Amino acid sequence: MAQETEITTMSEKGQVVIPQTIRKKLKIKPKTKLLVSAKDDVIIMKAFELPDIESEWAKVFASADKKNLQLSEKQVYDEIQAHRAEKKRKA
Repeated sequence: MAQETEITTMSEKGQVVIPQTIRKKLKIKPKTKLLVSAKDDVIIMKAFELPDIESEWAKVFASADKKNLQLSEKQVYDEIQAHRAEKKRKA
């Protein structure tokens, strides 16, 4: 894949415009989340999508329903908190 190089300028507020040719090539649209990393004098931006939490929860509950576990949201939340507390104790 050929590297695309363009020049952009940072605003006084620290905002940077990603050139249109790069946005189109990478299919970056408004509201796209970008992970920003820096090392020495290099800045890297990577587009990513956050998972849809509602659909993830729906999968968890669908899986539990198949096993007739009948878990409530509170039970799942409490279990997650207990797991996190256990992890902290071991650290």
